[in-house]
Amino acid sequence: MENRQLLNKVLSVFGLIGLTVFLRLIPHPPNFAMVGALALFSGHQFSKKTAWVVPLIAMFLSDIFLGFHSVVLFVYGSFLLITFLGFWLKKNNRFYHLAGVLLMSSVLFFIITNFGVWLNTNLYPKNINGLVNCYLMAIPFFRNTLLSDIVFSLVFFYGYRLFFMFMKKLSFSFK
Repeated sequence: MENRQLLNKVLSVFGLIGLTVFLRLIPHPPNFAMVGALALFSGHQFSKKTAWVVPLIAMFLSDIFLGFHSVVLFVYGSFLLITFLGFWLKKNNRFYHLAGVLLMSSVLFFIITNFGVWLNTNLYPKNINGLVNCYLMAIPFFRNTLLSDIVFSLVFFYGYRLFFMFMKKLSFSFK
């Protein structure tokens, strides 16, 4: 890989991590975060070694300030699975695939993290009724998860391309 390309990739990774940390730390609606989209985009855009760590580093750095909780392993685990979906999307790179994977990512995050809430907290009884109630109570948060996954994924997948097309044109104009 050419030095300039490598520098662009490194700056992209650190820029995305920094932006994610910043946006998690400033006030925002509940569950309206870019980490799910970041995980999906990382799996699609970066090498396997890099893709797995990008969302985890962003989460870890912001959780240092926000605090760790009993469901953190479920949250991090869901982002690892979403990164895996990004790997699949790399080979199936069509808009309708992106739309399907976006929905699947949001549902996956919802199912895994709310199971973690039910399992690791005392908010709900440890029976089937408690589990069902946990999922029912979480439905209002799903809307923001899905909306943020859509918005940030479109920004990542299409904004990233536009940014590098712009940078490529800009570098030619300085020659």
